[in-house]
Amino acid sequence: MSVRSNPAIPVLKVLIVGDGNVGKTSLVRRYCQGMFTESRIATIGVDFQTQMVRLPQAEVKLSIWDLAGQERFASMRPGFYKGAHATAMVYDVTNPASLEDLPRWRQEVIDIVPNQPLILVGNKTDLPRMQPAEAAQAYAESIGAHYIETSAATGEGVPQMFETLARLALGLGAAG
Repeated sequence: MSVRSNPAIPVLKVLIVGDGNVGKTSLVRRYCQGMFTESRIATIGVDFQTQMVRLPQAEVKLSIWDLAGQERFASMRPGFYKGAHATAMVYDVTNPASLEDLPRWRQEVIDIVPNQPLILVGNKTDLPRMQPAEAAQAYAESIGAHYIETSAATGEGVPQMFETLARLALGLGAAG
């Protein structure tokens, strides 16, 4: 017996990008599997998950592409960007360099997917912050992106992050 997807439910490709060690995979696992593990194994190339999201306007299936952040995977990432409907750019609030790298990530994405709806995500808010939120909020505002803070460890902000991605991917805007 084969399982078919419901053609009435749109499948929307969303990207999770950012430097290595910012917690991209942990955010995806927290959202899709409801779990968090302290141990960290670097993503090789890309990891892929799907998750149903129920919004007031519609139910959608997110096809979540978690892209490796290490520089050695830079040449393969552009191929994964094609067909994306929205992107989350993730940085680590304990690592200022990861915020400083976001313009490079934005450029890498929009070179392949122009006019891509973006959200900026400050992750690891459960740890001592090394960067004020205002700097990230100012950058998000300057590029027309929505700003969200999350903790994959506690789950705080994670549902809002993915619901915002789903709304952007549907073309509804970031506001809930």
